[in-house]
Amino acid sequence: MMKDKNTRFIFVTGGVCSSLGKGISTASLGLLLEGHGYSVSIIKMDPYINIDPGTMSPYQHGEVYVTEDGAETDLDLGYYERFTNARLSRKNSISTGQIYYNVIQRERRGDYLGRTVQVIPHITNEIKKRIYDVANDGDEIDFVMVEIGGTVGDIESIPFLETIRQIRQELGRKRVLNAHLTLVPTIAVAGEQKTKPTQHSVKELMELGILPDILLCRTSRPLAEELKSKIALFCNVSEQNVISAVDIKSSIYEIPYMLHENKYDTVVLEHFGLEVNPLKIPEWDSFCKSINNLKHKVRIAVVGKYISLQDAYRSIYEALLHGAASNFAELEIVKIDSEDIEKKSKNIKNIFQKVDGILIPGGFGTRGIEGKIAAVEYARKQGIPLFGICLGLHCAVIEYARNVCGLKNANSSEFDPHGENPVISLLEEQEIVDKMGGTMRLGAYLCEFEEGSRIKKIYGEDSAMERHRHRFEFTLKYKDLFESKGLTFSGIHPENRLVETIEIKDHPWFICTQFHPEFKSKPTRPHPLFRDFIRASIAGSVN
Repeated sequence: MMKDKNTRFIFVTGGVCSSLGKGISTASLGLLLEGHGYSVSIIKMDPYINIDPGTMSPYQHGEVYVTEDGAETDLDLGYYERFTNARLSRKNSISTGQIYYNVIQRERRGDYLGRTVQVIPHITNEIKKRIYDVANDGDEIDFVMVEIGGTVGDIESIPFLETIRQIRQELGRKRVLNAHLTLVPTIAVAGEQKTKPTQHSVKELMELGILPDILLCRTSRPLAEELKSKIALFCNVSEQNVISAVDIKSSIYEIPYMLHENKYDTVVLEHFGLEVNPLKIPEWDSFCKSINNLKHKVRIAVVGKYISLQDAYRSIYEALLHGAASNFAELEIVKIDSEDIEKKSKNIKNIFQKVDGILIPGGFGTRGIEGKIAAVEYARKQGIPLFGICLGLHCAVIEYARNVCGLKNANSSEFDPHGENPVISLLEEQEIVDKMGGTMRLGAYLCEFEEGSRIKKIYGEDSAMERHRHRFEFTLKYKDLFESKGLTFSGIHPENRLVETIEIKDHPWFICTQFHPEFKSKPTRPHPLFRDFIRASIAGSVN
């Protein structure tokens, strides 16, 4: 049940097709509402039966975003945290799998007192409870925004849609707003915008008992007034509530301004009868000004295993952009498939031609690993700034072991379980794990920086809390050997002395982290490691 009588709810649905930008538009509205002086929290509801995306392939789902408390979530939560000041946790990520799992557990305990367990009311009540739990959590929240994944018409989304219908019925229009993102395509031959897909999408939504208050129309150009009138008439919404969500050709960080110009935030606040205070987002203004006032150019190679999928390294790409903007640099990301390096190892110089810095991101499995190791070796020997993250650290350790420490057959026990020199090995607590989902070292852990290290200077702090997602770690019995050969273990987890960061002091910039700093980078507060990595890459630029 709701404790706070003042929290308002905004439910965001999508129609016609996927990838219209529900996540970014929801995050943008969150930013605008904060800019008007209100507080927000944002929930993502995913209709898949997986508990979370932790066991899904990046090719299926894109990147897995990790919250501070260790939840493996949809990448949209990354947008929510980058755009707003909302403090998100596992409560903000809900899947069909979680809902059914909880209800079935209760049934097994006998909590339902012999009643037949049904979608309505038991599943919908569980969804409702999860939404209200966020609203009731901690300080008073002005708005709880809920994005429902998928599109209207998907059979798996129906329990979520039924739930928001019930919440609207229970709390009334003054506390609930339904926003529907839909597509108004332009037929290229005629150059004509078509409203029929939107009409059909709204009709389907209304058949489920949900009447949208706002239609956010994704379109290549602003809707003409006659089209707005037509959509309003056929979809039973006010004309001023038909909002043009126009394609942005520059940066996604310009989207909040576009929505503000089209009065999306104003219409939302007026729906609730709230004061439309002047919009104040000075930090966002400064960031967007910086990306339009660039003085340098920097080319960063991202050497990945899932490079063909744009969203597999979404937080990496965004953090690089944040770091580049803070250095007033135009960023060019050179995407390199690590398997291509294996196939063209003799031409590695050509692969990295005119590259200013190399980043090796995280991942799992043996495919493409030797290509990543070759990229590390090239960066180390050529003095190119190298940033390794999670698996990137593992590859750097293996490369150093083989080519500097003399351990020719060194490897990770992930790739060679019976190898003679497993310089990377399974965490001790992972050895007894027999389930894959949600069992890694997840969430924020403390890293203490060594005195005199480069990373301590970059952070300007003695320690930091950073987010993790991994099973394997540096094998501590090799630590003395590596140190004798010049590798610095510059960040350590104090409880069990796990290695968190490594660096090479006599290299222009060679830092690898076991944690994922990209998850804590924001456009208004770039992560210090990404900022300094870009700075070093510009300093050694070949352009």
